[in-house]
Amino acid sequence: MTNYLDFERPLAEIEGKAEELRAMARQNEEMDIEDEAAALDTKASELLEELYKSLTPWRKCQVARHPDRPHCKDYIDALFTEYTPLAGDRNFADDHAVMGGLARFGDTPVMVIGHEKGNDTKSRIERNFGMARPEGYRKAVRLLEMADKFGLPVVTLVDTPGAYPGKGAEERGQSEAIARSTEKCLQIGVPLISIVIGEGGSGGAVAFATANRVAMLEHSVYSVISPEGCASILWKDSDKMREAAEALRLTAQDLTKLGVADRIIDEPMGGAHRDTDTSIKSVGAAIQSMLDELSGKSPEQLVKDRRQKFLDMGSKGLAA
Repeated sequence: MTNYLDFERPLAEIEGKAEELRAMARQNEEMDIEDEAAALDTKASELLEELYKSLTPWRKCQVARHPDRPHCKDYIDALFTEYTPLAGDRNFADDHAVMGGLARFGDTPVMVIGHEKGNDTKSRIERNFGMARPEGYRKAVRLLEMADKFGLPVVTLVDTPGAYPGKGAEERGQSEAIARSTEKCLQIGVPLISIVIGEGGSGGAVAFATANRVAMLEHSVYSVISPEGCASILWKDSDKMREAAEALRLTAQDLTKLGVADRIIDEPMGGAHRDTDTSIKSVGAAIQSMLDELSGKSPEQLVKDRRQKFLDMGSKGLAA
């Protein structure tokens, strides 16, 4: 069953009518409805292209949050082999919102780390909807240190609304854990590449995305706060999230202009959830390209380039 977003309701009606016709034909083989169904399919394709031709920032947020969008586990299962998960922060617990471990990308041994949201009610609760607690970031620090020790490139997959803001997380040092993870990203002398596959929310995303190369899927978003949170703070009204999304400049297109992201990975028409195989292959090609760009650089050069990349942020404007 296809999950439609609010702005896709006209598309849902057309595709629903085409499916109804085909269901009637399956019940009565004498009915010839193929021409009518094909006409509806054509109309639906045209409408889909029209809807996605110029998405507003708020609509991009909706697409980035689509429940059927491929998540971290989907990318790991499809792109990496010999994946060996590593669990726990060796201090408090294992945070299921963060998954990571040793794997091979093609013939290259790597460390892969990412946020996992889950894909049904049970897994979403288990994964805390991709919102990591301090132990998740401390697990990431442990894996980053291991990758640095053994000279393994690191691939991070970012997809989180933000770090978990609960009382227990704050008591266990949420902000300190995020800062340590960000610091460790800046220190390791191995290639570090990051892909924002859905939402890149606040420090919870920066803790994984302080990388040599940052790529964003075409309809992903990356911002210091969610549009709803921003609207609540600025206007005391979360319903102004559309205005907040515009002001935050959170789209891949804006962030590439600003120098925050390095490249945009194209998505299939209608978003990554409409053709997950193609989306995953595109991400795989981008990972390979970025690893090739960084291969041969010394640890000192990788650290220097990564630090300079973040020091330079803010030097570009959208008018530049």
